Amino acid sequence: MTRWDAETAVVGLGSWGASALWRLAARGVDVIGLERFTPGHALGSSYGGARMVRLTGAEHPGLLPLARRSRQLWAELARAGQDGLFTPCGGLLIGPENGPLAGGALRTARAHGVPVRTFTATALRFRFPRHTGVPAHHIGVWEPSAGLVRPRHAVRAAVALAERAGARVHTDSRVARVERVPGGVRLHTATGSVTARQAVLTAGAWLPGLVPGLPVQSVRAPFSRFRPLDAADSGFDLEGFPVFRRELDDGRILWGSGAQGGDDVGLGLEDGGAAKPVDPEDTDRSVTADDWSDLARLLPAKVPGLETLPARTAIGTRTRTPDGLFVCGRPGGDPRLVVAGGGGAHSPAYAPGVGDALADLVQGAAGAAGLDFLSPDRFS
Repeated sequence: MTRWDAETAVVGLGSWGASALWRLAARGVDVIGLERFTPGHALGSSYGGARMVRLTGAEHPGLLPLARRSRQLWAELARAGQDGLFTPCGGLLIGPENGPLAGGALRTARAHGVPVRTFTATALRFRFPRHTGVPAHHIGVWEPSAGLVRPRHAVRAAVALAERAGARVHTDSRVARVERVPGGVRLHTATGSVTARQAVLTAGAWLPGLVPGLPVQSVRAPFSRFRPLDAADSGFDLEGFPVFRRELDDGRILWGSGAQGGDDVGLGLEDGGAAKPVDPEDTDRSVTADDWSDLARLLPAKVPGLETLPARTAIGTRTRTPDGLFVCGRPGGDPRLVVAGGGGAHSPAYAPGVGDALADLVQGAAGAAGLDFLSPDRFS
């Protein structure tokens, strides 16, 4: 009979894995966490600073419960002494009224009773003057309940709470292979192996290497910080330039937030299917002009008043799936494995809710049934 090292092993302690480790340990599950680097590293999707957290995610109506659960758990982290992880400052969505971003957020808000305020393009110019060049057919959707979360801080906080609840954490432990054995799994590392009845695979950009055939692709994801042309210009603080996501006419998404806590203005550009695929095993994150030049060229017309040469640029990786929704479930219905990935830039925002849902899956709780639309087998 196999002697298990743990009931459950979590592989990859990024935003989702750290949350899963915390939620499993909080429920009294005998759990071990394996992280190839250290919790809070900058090579995955938690790079670069703060992210928007909102309830009006329009990708699928089934995501709203995850967003609401995440909001509850951010508050729990704060009560545990982790203040500063979440800033409830409101958030802005800009795009066509019938489009997927602002339009989708508005439809979600109306369907689920989330309070929002809408702006015409003309009204946007008065209320948020830092955003220019907004086409007449675009709208703004302001969600007061939105805010900012600091993903790397949140990862460290969740891991700390998990350890306090009894989880064991092994850093610098790269899992090279997942072997399915009778009744469980054997996780092979450079220094040996770990056995568990179940494995939760949340390895981010490295997930496809552990689950061959999973439709998750890793792409390069730059994030830059820019300084105002006028150092005395206070209009780029978080109040004057709040956290936002803005759909451009070509479908790309400009996102970012104003300066806070001594940081410069943070901006990123999601370029849809044109993002450069990467080999996650290549940890060289050297910055070239290609990483920020497209974004910089947009600034004079879209966000004037910023220097077009970034003060600094960070390179992370994000993952995506063919339909834009992440995967969360048991591949092939295998009771030994749970996988979660492909969340792209949205990964940190849903992290605590996803972690709680992964704990439901591990324990066979009724709440897991609501995740069927995220099944990793839906592309088969």
